[in-house]
Amino acid sequence: MAVTADRNCGAEVQRYRFDVDEFARMGEAGVFTEDDRVELIDGEIREMTPIGSPHAGVVNRLTELMVMRLSGRANVIVQNPIRLDRHTEPQPDLVVARRRENFYADRHPEPGDVLLVVEVADSSLRYDRAEKVPRYAAAGIPETWLVDVEAGAVTVCTDPGPEGYARQQVRRRGERMAASRVPDLGLAVDDIFGA
Repeated sequence: MAVTADRNCGAEVQRYRFDVDEFARMGEAGVFTEDDRVELIDGEIREMTPIGSPHAGVVNRLTELMVMRLSGRANVIVQNPIRLDRHTEPQPDLVVARRRENFYADRHPEPGDVLLVVEVADSSLRYDRAEKVPRYAAAGIPETWLVDVEAGAVTVCTDPGPEGYARQQVRRRGERMAASRVPDLGLAVDDIFGA
């Protein structure tokens, strides 16, 4: 339980941090419906932004590209949770995880399973960049791609550490990129956004 001081009255306020098991039980109990877009970040239940058509189109395009290239070699996971630690279970747009024959039916992928995280952002760009990407780095996820729908660019984040990713390179239309831990996953930025 975290203790914080209220700036207005100086009183200490107790905050409860949910863990991933409690969060899962809340879902099982019907506290959240299938239509609720929520994720657990540092013990807080956070509402995710709605998915607009441009965002959905990029996720759909990336899903097809990755599934076609990685079928049978890795699991491509779309908008499902990954467990970073006891109090954090975000739902990235796409995850490329080590191949498991049961497709992670017994548990959500954890940092050691994850080869690449992809966050597609339009209205959520600042949140994804400031809140989610640093948490992926701190958890040791080897690479994250932050896809900026509005700018038509992808920030490739590598070399994770507790303070974030040490390398961040922006790739724009006309350029190519490759996932460092996923053999044969090279893409042109134009492949992601279409013609």
